[in-house]
Amino acid sequence: MINANVKFSRVDSAKFFRTLNKRVNTYFKENNLKRTGNWKLHVKTIIMFSIFLTPYFLILTLDISQWWMLLLTIIMGVGMAGVGMNVMHDGNHGSYSSKKWINKLMGSSMYILAGNVYNWQVQHNVLHHTYTNIHGHDEDMDAGRVIRFTKHAKWRRFHKFQHYYSVFLYGLLTFNWALTTDFKQTKRYLAKKLSYGKLPSPLKQWSTVVVTKIIYAVVWIVIPMLFLAIAWWKILIGFFVMHYVAGLILSVVFQLAHMVEEAQMPLPDNTGTMKNTWAIHQLFTTVNFSTKNRLVNWFTGGLNHQVEHHIFPNISHVHYTKISKIVKQTAKEFNLPYNEYSTTRSAIISHFKHLKEMGMNPALSS
Repeated sequence: MINANVKFSRVDSAKFFRTLNKRVNTYFKENNLKRTGNWKLHVKTIIMFSIFLTPYFLILTLDISQWWMLLLTIIMGVGMAGVGMNVMHDGNHGSYSSKKWINKLMGSSMYILAGNVYNWQVQHNVLHHTYTNIHGHDEDMDAGRVIRFTKHAKWRRFHKFQHYYSVFLYGLLTFNWALTTDFKQTKRYLAKKLSYGKLPSPLKQWSTVVVTKIIYAVVWIVIPMLFLAIAWWKILIGFFVMHYVAGLILSVVFQLAHMVEEAQMPLPDNTGTMKNTWAIHQLFTTVNFSTKNRLVNWFTGGLNHQVEHHIFPNISHVHYTKISKIVKQTAKEFNLPYNEYSTTRSAIISHFKHLKEMGMNPALSS
């Protein structure tokens, strides 16, 4: 349950965030840069949408073998993840453009990823970015009963195998968006009156969920069934493969930033107050990985720069590589952590070590 009374300490006598924010603002001012996206992001947008949608039209229009179709659905999954990390993410954070309507348009790409903008903004922008790694508050830590991400969650016997089976479940992320997640979240968030901005009317939100799900099913399932002379179940397999590839990529990238050995998972004290200020809390609960790898930087939409993203969520990811130097230096000056793994491989290893540790019986490991 979300505790609305949870609050962060306001005691920052050293003024870490004030100093950091001033330095970052100075960087943008001295270099005459906007904090939003630029031509690099615009080019990347075209590329990501092309990777995602071009295979769809090729499948519908070309006379190709079913094995080629399967390969194209895999490519679509890669593009789907790319659109989510690079376009949708910045758009819904308001960092894609200085124009609100462009941010709204790019954020609405969530609908072709099988999700819902309202639900995503509440779960990600409000709950995850506010209560990062706080059990019972950050829903990104909640995998139901099947995976135990934190020692604060209840342990079950099958969790001792979770470092083996979890990766197979990660691929179901966007598939669950398409089927059940949005209905459950809409019901829960509207009941709690949670929102990122103005709270939508229940009628508008439910109508949006239902209509967009119908359109989604028509585009990705019905139209292929009408155009392609192959068995209906093969189309469903292709649909599932696309989602599984996208879900696996998105889940793994998300987990490497918070569900690793270096990331802390603190709880508030008896008064509902966290030990640190919000900005300092982000340093303890967030981890970077593979930040010097240009391909990882480019494809993940800067989500490997989670420290920078969590402290400055309204700055476009195209600037993270540059401002990371400022964040790292400032954290060092204030004797604060700046957690990072040099490679994606080391972050993945740490994630599964963390899962293995969380899968141990607390009664035996304590």
